[in-house]
Amino acid sequence: MSIVGKKFPDLKVNAMNEMGDTIQVNVLEEAVKNKKKVLLFWYPKDFTYVCPTELHAFQEALPEFEKRNTIVIGASCDTAEVHFAWLNTPKDNGGIEGVTYNLLADSNRNLSGLLGILDSSNERYDEESGVVMMDGDNVSFRATYILDEDGVVYHEGINNMPIGRNVNEYLRIIDAIAHNQTHGEVCPANWEDGKDAMAESSKATADYLSKH
Repeated sequence: MSIVGKKFPDLKVNAMNEMGDTIQVNVLEEAVKNKKKVLLFWYPKDFTYVCPTELHAFQEALPEFEKRNTIVIGASCDTAEVHFAWLNTPKDNGGIEGVTYNLLADSNRNLSGLLGILDSSNERYDEESGVVMMDGDNVSFRATYILDEDGVVYHEGINNMPIGRNVNEYLRIIDAIAHNQTHGEVCPANWEDGKDAMAESSKATADYLSKH
């Protein structure tokens, strides 16, 4: 079920910070108490192949997110201890050394389960034992959420495991949210910061299309 337009779940989750401390993070509180937007991105597993490319890409773009008053948080179903080990593994060895944003450790799958982003396609009912069995690892898809300063979800998206994300697209979406907040205008297809937006009316749409 989509949570776009709704407050993000009010739930604390264990996390690992850049100092190696296990902390608790409430994504909704991060937005509201800091009056910042939040980008939360989920990835399937630590110590894999596509995942470190995404974490490094978000780290490289971190100054751009900070310019946009946006907190970046990563998340998976690994434990905080596994996050710590990965954070201390050099990039050349497939690690994420140098990543400075918090990483949620949703090992009990409370938040990812609530969001409905777990790969449960291998779930089956074992008639003999009467138990629901899981053949796979029950990890999260590549899900992404963008919250505004009130903790309301403006964007959510889910990629299957093999498909990495385009970090620049999230910067564009955050720019569009900020433009709408500031000017009250809506942002048409392929809009980028600095381009024309339009008022929310059929006439404005017709005028825009006639010029483009």
